[in-house]
Amino acid sequence: MSTVSVVIPCYRYGDYLQACVSSVLDNQPDVDVRVLIIDDASPDDSAEKARAIAAADPRVEVRVHETNRGHIATYNEGLLEWADGDYAVLLSADDLLTPGALTRAAGVLDANPNVGFVYGHPVHFTHPGPPPARTRDLGHTVWPGHWWLERRFREATGCITSPEVVVRTDLQRKVGGYDPELPHAGDIEMWMRLAAHADVGYVRGADQAYYRLHGANMSQTDYAGQLDDLRQRRTAYDAVMRRCGDLLPDAHRLDAMVRRRLARHALRRAVRAYDRGRTASVPEGELIAFAADCWPEYRALPEYRGLRIRKRIGPTVMPYLQPLVLTAVAAKGREWLWWQSWKRRGI
Repeated sequence: MSTVSVVIPCYRYGDYLQACVSSVLDNQPDVDVRVLIIDDASPDDSAEKARAIAAADPRVEVRVHETNRGHIATYNEGLLEWADGDYAVLLSADDLLTPGALTRAAGVLDANPNVGFVYGHPVHFTHPGPPPARTRDLGHTVWPGHWWLERRFREATGCITSPEVVVRTDLQRKVGGYDPELPHAGDIEMWMRLAAHADVGYVRGADQAYYRLHGANMSQTDYAGQLDDLRQRRTAYDAVMRRCGDLLPDAHRLDAMVRRRLARHALRRAVRAYDRGRTASVPEGELIAFAADCWPEYRALPEYRGLRIRKRIGPTVMPYLQPLVLTAVAAKGREWLWWQSWKRRGI
């Protein structure tokens, strides 16, 4: 029977802890699970609630920090110092696993020693609670790690929220912990770092986790935050190149690919500001400067040409023309995809 170590960092999320731990320990057949709750000096009663849960179940341990160390240090403490099962999971105290999630993921890892981590579909939900999960296992897919990694460089976005991932513990130790220089994009960098060393598995059909949406990570008006997210992404991709470039035969091509894509993402933000009449709140100059730094030939990109047209039309008139402009319609669809990735960064 496979063993799974589940690390649950907690900061002021004591009200969610019981449901989170129950989702890990209940309805996960054929795996041996242990849980570590790490309370990062919460100023409320989270630590007391964690201790009460541990007192009622010997599979649960608790550590309480005397001073706040931050989420990255807390992650690494659990994953690198404590986790000793075959597989490891990092699960925020406000998120949940679906019934059978660990069983399905462990089955993929057991059957494919070349796979370093497994993920599946996450269900996003808000208060009061999650909808029923799909639990029918339709098999799995295994992608070569470098192929999967190239997709991330090609798109310059993440495709994983985090609670749906199960990692092979010895690989986690090999690649090391989360990067403290990437407080909001450390997860993107981690998945790519793992993929540089091993293949990637995906559970088909079933939902693997629930990710809770709060007001802070649902905001769609923090344009300065979006610029910061772009900068964090670039730092994340640079970190992958620094750590794993020697493992990638096409490292230079991948680096150019992601820089061009990041430049296009930045220019799209500026374009959408005109389409939505929000130029007053969007740091257009900084977005263009970021694009230029990523891709010196940014003026040749289609998004820049679209931006020049919109500047001539002006932010007052452009919102009325948006339904008639094909590029605006396409950008609107891309923006939705952007937000599915971006809103997770609000850790």
